[in-house]
Amino acid sequence: MPSETPAAAGRCYCGASAFKAGLPPQTVAYCHCSDCRRWTGGPVGAFAAFAADALTFQPPLGPGFSAVPGVTRWSCPNCGSPLAARFDYLPGQVYVPVGLLDDAGAFPPELHCHSGSQLSWLHLSDDLPRERESGRATLRNSGGQP
Repeated sequence: MPSETPAAAGRCYCGASAFKAGLPPQTVAYCHCSDCRRWTGGPVGAFAAFAADALTFQPPLGPGFSAVPGVTRWSCPNCGSPLAARFDYLPGQVYVPVGLLDDAGAFPPELHCHSGSQLSWLHLSDDLPRERESGRATLRNSGGQP
């Protein structure tokens, strides 16, 4: 990691799983897709995308699980908190739920992904860009991907 002082840090609900990032997130986004809703248990997920090589987990992440092709997710083996997700179409990035960050208020979302799947009763009054589908082009560009 580039520095002893993490740019971001966090933990699961029970504290058995923790992480540190040596660099700030490349982007932070809401996701309204049904997959993220089911994984987080909320009406919308909010995730910080970190460069994979700037993020460390303690204990290290073991084998992930996949309910959707091209998506791998990790949860705390002790309490079940969602910890991280990787998407084949967003190489080099690891997505961490914003709610796990120690200083979550310092990482506001910058866009909405899958806004076409937003629940009809959820009303978020912001002026953030809204990608009807995955937003992968925007997310790739924010992560320095081609």
